[in-house]
Amino acid sequence: MLDICLLGTGGMQPLPYRWLTSMMARCDGSNLLIDCGEGTQVALKEKGWSPKPVDVICFTHYHADHISGLPGFLLTMGNAERVEPVLLAGPRGLERVVGALRTIAPELPFPLVFRELSEPREQFQAGPFVIDAFKVNHNVACYGYRISIPRKGRFDVERAKAQGIPQKMWSRLQKGETLEHEGRILTPDMVLGETRRGLSVTYSTDTRPVPVIAEYAKDNDLFICEGMYGEKEKAAKAREYKHMTFQEAARLGREAAPREMWLTHYSPSLIRPEDYLEEIREIFPRIKTARDGWSMELGFDEE
Repeated sequence: MLDICLLGTGGMQPLPYRWLTSMMARCDGSNLLIDCGEGTQVALKEKGWSPKPVDVICFTHYHADHISGLPGFLLTMGNAERVEPVLLAGPRGLERVVGALRTIAPELPFPLVFRELSEPREQFQAGPFVIDAFKVNHNVACYGYRISIPRKGRFDVERAKAQGIPQKMWSRLQKGETLEHEGRILTPDMVLGETRRGLSVTYSTDTRPVPVIAEYAKDNDLFICEGMYGEKEKAAKAREYKHMTFQEAARLGREAAPREMWLTHYSPSLIRPEDYLEEIREIFPRIKTARDGWSMELGFDEE
């Protein structure tokens, strides 16, 4: 099970009804946060979720609307008696940027571990999350993220019996352990069927539409994408500042064909994103104009 909550959908500046960019994912007791704009703590409180279990914070880039909420967020985690390490991931320069922000949050009861991204594509794992980071096209170094929850193949009882594997070892093999029994190496692939479809969510903001976004969002359960401007006449402004229009985002959605797509990171001037929904659904029918607090509970396909 994977829970997703879009905590903030605003770009540039918060509005009374719209906090700045942030998304949280929860799975197996571990939480992952992408970006931490102003108002993230308030949005989390409104949702009823706790910051304490956040094990990973990924940053798309270091503009203020994506990271300005971090010092207070870290302090709140500390006040919640967090002691376990927190992994921070983001473009090169992350440790320097966070160090500067921590001038106002100097003492934390937990260590910070930094993973600075420099390659166009990088993959790493944190708890239950497999995280793919991919470079996009903004006016500073910026990454999109796909978070995945893999699903092993179904346990094959008949194969286990046919190979004489003791029943007491079945559970450990099913969990992915490699074991030794009477001089014989037992591996999970000996008892598991083909890998089944897992869960995946791609999150990408502050970028021009580039093919790599649709590549990572392909067939995802949920694709969350920047829609800075709804008005077609702002296409030139989107190109100048390296953002996206609703129409451009919808075309990425059509190419990626996720099960559902949410737009986010709206310009402060875009008061009613839903006014453009009918138009962009002609491009990709499964697109929605998200609002703060939107949530989705994702479960594995039934078989």
